[in-house]
Amino acid sequence: MPGRIAVVGSNMVDLISYVTRMPDRGETIEAPDFRMGCGGKGANQAVAAAKLGAAVMMVTKVGDDIFADNTIANFRRFGIDTKHVEKVPGTSSGVAPIFVEPSGENSILIIKGANAHLLPADIDRAAEDLKTCDLILMQLEVPLETVYHTIDFARAHGIETILNPAPAAPLDPAQVSKVTFLTPNQTELALISGMPVGDEGQAIAAARSLIASGIRTVIVTLGSKGALLVTAEAVSHVPPVKVTPKDTTGAGDAFIGSFARFYVESRDVAAALKLAALYAADSITKPGTQTSYATADEFEALRRATVA
Repeated sequence: MPGRIAVVGSNMVDLISYVTRMPDRGETIEAPDFRMGCGGKGANQAVAAAKLGAAVMMVTKVGDDIFADNTIANFRRFGIDTKHVEKVPGTSSGVAPIFVEPSGENSILIIKGANAHLLPADIDRAAEDLKTCDLILMQLEVPLETVYHTIDFARAHGIETILNPAPAAPLDPAQVSKVTFLTPNQTELALISGMPVGDEGQAIAAARSLIASGIRTVIVTLGSKGALLVTAEAVSHVPPVKVTPKDTTGAGDAFIGSFARFYVESRDVAAALKLAALYAADSITKPGTQTSYATADEFEALRRATVA
């Protein structure tokens, strides 16, 4: 059975506009479609893992606005433990206006709102429940001090961790070295390592520099080119799954959330990454974020069809 996963991170309300093209400065154009849904990197990753059957606990903050109750209900709809999802009085929920072009590529703004109020004290209050988890998953849409505090907590209690360093931000190398898995994209890898990542060779060299600092495993996501798995012992390429994209929003979160779920069940990193690549590829063939994520049964049918 899959292990228990805690997600210490963000939630957002996705405000998705499907555009024919991005407007120029000062220009107003008509967009053909709009959708609203639940999102945020932390919530997306939690939902991906939960839809695949993992037991998931969310530690996050919502506002006291019209979005908050819907966000909490959405977590519960997927069986996610919301004991540590708290409202912040006088604060808006996090929102993410998203613009999706016909190619499926997207541009995103985020307003943290209540997510900025997730503090180290909240981790301490959740400590007894966090200790029951096999893996803690984090991102950077909440205060860095909270991320670092969670890393230290997990290390002290022997809990494995995944840090998805998104959106890109400068990080303390001493803190990053304590995580089990670091999962940057190329932009994030360049910022964290301070090295160029213009091609695969440079990306491998940058990832190896992080391995030398103490991180056990670096997983570099390469978008349509797949991913790199880098450890002290070896480097391997996770090939992409070729699909026709409809909406790439949330694909990275689908990859990481599903990887977490597959990993806690098998403890086989390479096998978990291969499954995560398929899961993420399937998500971009459908519109939306969490709505595009397959359930366990849907994914099993897809996996069998792919093997066949």
